[in-house]
Amino acid sequence: MGTQTPLQKTTHTKVHQRISISLKAILGLGALLLVFQGRYQAAFQVLMILLITFMPLMLGSRFKVQIPHEFESLAVVFLYMALFLGEVQGFYQRFWWWDVVLHIGSGLLLGILGFLLVYVLNEKKEIELELHPKFVALFAFMFAMGMGALWEIFEFAMDQLFGLNMQKSGLVDTMWDLIVDGIGALVISLFGWAFLKDTERTSFLGVWIDSFIEKNPRFFEKQD
Repeated sequence: MGTQTPLQKTTHTKVHQRISISLKAILGLGALLLVFQGRYQAAFQVLMILLITFMPLMLGSRFKVQIPHEFESLAVVFLYMALFLGEVQGFYQRFWWWDVVLHIGSGLLLGILGFLLVYVLNEKKEIELELHPKFVALFAFMFAMGMGALWEIFEFAMDQLFGLNMQKSGLVDTMWDLIVDGIGALVISLFGWAFLKDTERTSFLGVWIDSFIEKNPRFFEKQD
């Protein structure tokens, strides 16, 4: 797998912590500014986005999983770009490519998460399970697509309940979003397959897996 020196690990941790804290601070200040401007609905939306950015930490605490800072900061960046810049600041209307970039990014992130989930299951010592690399890659792809479909349901619900316009052109927007999600998921699935075929090869995926294993050794230790 990819390895890092202690200094590199410390530097990466600090960088990702600063990114996460900075974006959360921007969201908090943005909400206050919107209140002063009398844009109370937008302020409420930003506060809800700020709350959502804490979800990775809350879920990690609930399920007793230590989430690497790389995952947390990337999740916060994605939520900031998708919900705050995209919805509140209108980037979806101002830049036609904004939605495409974000959905490719979401496919990548969800593919990584799906790959990591099945990788943990495959490596868990007390479970006698040897999954073929192609199956692990397929699972990562299908997981990302499934989560992408749930996100589209969320967009539909927000539009129906709060009169938003997250789906833009309706069915056409939904289908293109899922297609772009699939492209991102496919890229990560191929990366994951290549990683499992040659775990000695240095890659960002190997570095992130190393980080997860280091923070959650109990998943990889055989229980007596």
